[in-house]
Amino acid sequence: MESVFNEHELAVIRRAFAKQIMALSGTEADAPLEEAFAAVPRERFLGDPPWQMSRVPRGYEAVLSHDPAVLYQDTLFALLSHRGVNNGSPSLHARWLHAMALREGERVAHLGAGSGYYTAIMAQLVGSQGHVYAVEFDSALAERARASLSDTSNVTVIEGDGAEWPREGVDAVYVNFSVERPADAWIDCLQADGRLIFPLGVPRPKPSPSGGTHSLYGAGLCVTRKNDDLSVRCLGPASFVCAEGRLSPGGPEREVLHAAFERSGIEFVRSLIWKRNAPPGRCWFTGSGWALSYDEIAG
Repeated sequence: MESVFNEHELAVIRRAFAKQIMALSGTEADAPLEEAFAAVPRERFLGDPPWQMSRVPRGYEAVLSHDPAVLYQDTLFALLSHRGVNNGSPSLHARWLHAMALREGERVAHLGAGSGYYTAIMAQLVGSQGHVYAVEFDSALAERARASLSDTSNVTVIEGDGAEWPREGVDAVYVNFSVERPADAWIDCLQADGRLIFPLGVPRPKPSPSGGTHSLYGAGLCVTRKNDDLSVRCLGPASFVCAEGRLSPGGPEREVLHAAFERSGIEFVRSLIWKRNAPPGRCWFTGSGWALSYDEIAG
């Protein structure tokens, strides 16, 4: 693809984009994250033009320009438009990645990695001594991610079901699809002071007009392991494409979770109760073997 801007000018555009995204995310200053957004070329991960931009609620519209400069805005571009899979909102991911507070040398599982754009940003954050395991269910997207990240030595791309990863201890788990409960592996492989960020949600009753099934109600949750306890912070509303594979079937808990979202209050959740009895009357939601509680974690 050709641009009216040379590579030096595109680098300036990326740096301005990074600064704007950090401002839109509403987070405090985060120089490493801003630098990561400035360093990663978004066009590398979106395929050849014409690009499809999400125009909710109208669906997708083709971007008339083939200049990669148009990609540096806070909007959704399709990865698989027929399934509603997008390269997500940069400002939302900036807010979530800031909350995850990745450090150099950490090991991260990125589940639902798509074509790898946010994987590349995480790889910048953890540095050469860290590692990102990028797991993608769709074989075509996994192949695109593998190609786009081929020169990024601290990333391993895996085609697989995000419910089954990670398979060893990690410092962080970052999930980019909506689920009705966290997978066992996400909690059980989280090391001390490890962070899990995932979108909790219930699906719409029918596919979205733009393709795929997205969450009707949803919120991002940041879970932090503190010894044997799990603290929770709500990151605000979020609508993601719903999980495929093992986490996709709906169960009897869906109606209970739907009712919890309808009565609101998830922003007051402070802890996740995992594989033990939940405190009576203190939970926003109680499922099978887990619950979201209003109680703060001691210490």
